[in-house]
Amino acid sequence: MNNKTYLIVGGTGGIGKAMVEHLTAATANEQTADQTKIRVFATYHKNVPDIEADDLYWLKMDVSDEDSIKEAIDEIKSHTSCIDWAINCVGLLHTEHSQPEKALRQVETDFFLQNMQINALASMLIAKHIKPLLAKSERNNDNPAIFATISARVGSISDNELGGWYSYRMSKSALNMGMKNLSIEWGRSLKDVCVVVMQPGTVNTQLSAPFQANVAEGHLFSPAYSAEALLDVLSGMSAEQTGSFVDWAGESIPW
Repeated sequence: MNNKTYLIVGGTGGIGKAMVEHLTAATANEQTADQTKIRVFATYHKNVPDIEADDLYWLKMDVSDEDSIKEAIDEIKSHTSCIDWAINCVGLLHTEHSQPEKALRQVETDFFLQNMQINALASMLIAKHIKPLLAKSERNNDNPAIFATISARVGSISDNELGGWYSYRMSKSALNMGMKNLSIEWGRSLKDVCVVVMQPGTVNTQLSAPFQANVAEGHLFSPAYSAEALLDVLSGMSAEQTGSFVDWAGESIPW
């Protein structure tokens, strides 16, 4: 029997929570169809979640604080020597006081920098500290270690025909560039790791709730549907596909 260890950053958000539930359901069945035993580490920001399962470990992490990221990953090291898949599901689109900008006059420094910190920088810092655990995973070209980040189609520069949402669009574009850079660096120094940027579709979560009115019928996904689709896409990727920007169906998105 093989073991597979996952880290889900943002395990209390819509997609992250659904991923945790999907993976721990497989654990509850003792083993997956391919005889793989699953262990899951998941992070929360403020309150310890009430989700409990065998081989599920909750870690406190504030992705806006590098010390907090390092402390959480150090905690993982006390339980295991490797991580096979790391997926960052944390994202920021709006806050209690700020909404995505419709025009340049609405751009404010603090909200812009908050978007950049949560949506772009956090994944770089997670990668920085998780690398030693990914390096010790058992992997090959057809079964690579995974470092995946949830991005957004609106981060695509060539796909932008509507404008607006300055902070969110720019932070997701910055994330995409960072992950592309990372895929090139790790392609040289950390073989058989697939760095992937993913568009989950429009998902019925707190993040998208204020903006669902214009979503076409049949295009608003449940978190469970999106999470399972994303995990399925990742399971089929090879190391040669590192640096990809793909959607929930595995289709490539232009940068």
